[in-house]
Amino acid sequence: MVQTDWNEALNRPSSTISIVALMLGIWVVLLSIVNLVEGAYSPGYKVSWFGFLGLGEEAFTAHDYKFTLDDGFFTLLGLLFIAGGDRGMKKASPDSEGALSFITGLPSSNFANNLVKGEKITDIISSWLVVIGILFYLIWSMQNNTWVDPGVYAVTISMVALGLALGMDSDNEN
Repeated sequence: MVQTDWNEALNRPSSTISIVALMLGIWVVLLSIVNLVEGAYSPGYKVSWFGFLGLGEEAFTAHDYKFTLDDGFFTLLGLLFIAGGDRGMKKASPDSEGALSFITGLPSSNFANNLVKGEKITDIISSWLVVIGILFYLIWSMQNNTWVDPGVYAVTISMVALGLALGMDSDNEN
């Protein structure tokens, strides 16, 4: 009996993890597109994803507008995260349409409502930390024309993670 419960808990999809997988997949695909169009490292240079992950020699190469094996691998990885997130959302909530319903439902979600008027201050702070973290990453990356900066990742991840943790803590208190 205990082993069955443990196995069921491991195989049951989590809507939170599914949302994280979806968002991570969207970010990876965005980085892939930027890397192919203009180079995600700096003007004239693109990221060699295998090298960036420590699997190759060079992490950054001259941007030559050629689709390489590591571009394909990184794009496929992003698409797999999106598909996994979508599948997990559908399994976690049978009445859900998955990623599409999540994205189209964002404007009317508690998250979006908390940006304007939340019941508790922690709900408001939670939503704003996530938005500010994402906006910081996007604006900084566009202004400096580099999308792979560990310092920017550290600030973004800290703000988004703190916002998500505050939101989950607030939900658990109810």
